[in-house]
Amino acid sequence: MKKAVTVVTLIGSAFLFAGCTFTTDALWPSLTGGAPQVTKKPTQKIVIKSSGAKTTTVASNARGLSNKPPKLGATNFRVKPATPGRNTGTVVGNKVAALRDDLERLQASVQQQNSDLQNARRLANANSRGYHERVALMRSKLQLGTTPGNPVLVKEWNSSQAQLEKVNNDLSAMTALSSRVAADAALSAYILDATKAAFGLSGAIDEDHSQLAILEDDVSQTVILIERLLTELSDDIRRQTNYIANERGELNTLALAVKNGEFFGPSLATTSYTMASAEAETGKSRISNMRRNRDRPIVVIRFDRPNVNYEQALYTAVNRVLQRKPNAKFNLIAVSSVSGGAAKAALNSNATRRNAQAVLRSLVDMGLPPSRVVMSAETSANNPGNEVHIYLR
Repeated sequence: MKKAVTVVTLIGSAFLFAGCTFTTDALWPSLTGGAPQVTKKPTQKIVIKSSGAKTTTVASNARGLSNKPPKLGATNFRVKPATPGRNTGTVVGNKVAALRDDLERLQASVQQQNSDLQNARRLANANSRGYHERVALMRSKLQLGTTPGNPVLVKEWNSSQAQLEKVNNDLSAMTALSSRVAADAALSAYILDATKAAFGLSGAIDEDHSQLAILEDDVSQTVILIERLLTELSDDIRRQTNYIANERGELNTLALAVKNGEFFGPSLATTSYTMASAEAETGKSRISNMRRNRDRPIVVIRFDRPNVNYEQALYTAVNRVLQRKPNAKFNLIAVSSVSGGAAKAALNSNATRRNAQAVLRSLVDMGLPPSRVVMSAETSANNPGNEVHIYLR
């Protein structure tokens, strides 16, 4: 007996963008147990086998995005030792000697902070590479197709999560190091101010002022070095923070993929962040004329049978919207049927709300922030069954 097959046609370019055209005969994506309508020029076809099938065949030209470890700074902040001098025995000479000792202690601390920074960078890079090796193996297996909840992939996912936690620990070490470097920066500013003030002390000889001038130059160089170290360290922390946040979203999406035994693609959060960053860098904002399409759903999911396999089609549709409008927000509407009387309508409403909540959980697992989605419910006399509609807001 031939198994029933559901064909889902998705439109990834159903909006007007600069340099893009709108296909008027395009079919909006729909998941249904019946035969779909046929368009003249379908842009994308997804064939979803009935529940219980082992694999899902997806033909898609959606852009693939892959995160890479952030490029950390490479500067080695070597301290130039303070210029030696002798104590002239005057009051100012004693002050110069004390300030020089303070500078030497500060420089020793900076050398230690620099050493800690280089070690933290090496560990972060090594742990990031280990994490990505594990994730790449998982994606390769998922792209070839596997069984839902494959225990081997579950173990790999747990290992990837543990490896990402090591990267997060590296970030914590960098943050603690930043606090120590900030303390050194405050001390260096104090020593520089004290050195400048020493020029106004009475009882100095010419050699004292000569040594003060040399000491001021040495302190100024150390101040600049510390400021550069702190700036580069802050950039590393910012990149690592964004990277870890994105990878947590990727792991959530991979968890959903392992559960279903198929690879969707990168986290929706990654798509949104990457496309928004690209627009910011190029300075070219894509201005869309989407107002006329806001009353047309991006996705219609018809729950006309148990275990509707909608997640791949849902991911593809939302991902393509985010590629064109990175800050897109969505309305998720549970549409229940009122046919069959008041009691049946109440049952339909409850079932559709549960289905809508399941769709929202899927979107969050795919990386879409919950704040981007507004849920609501409505009834329809025209729908023979229960549906979940997703609109661009």
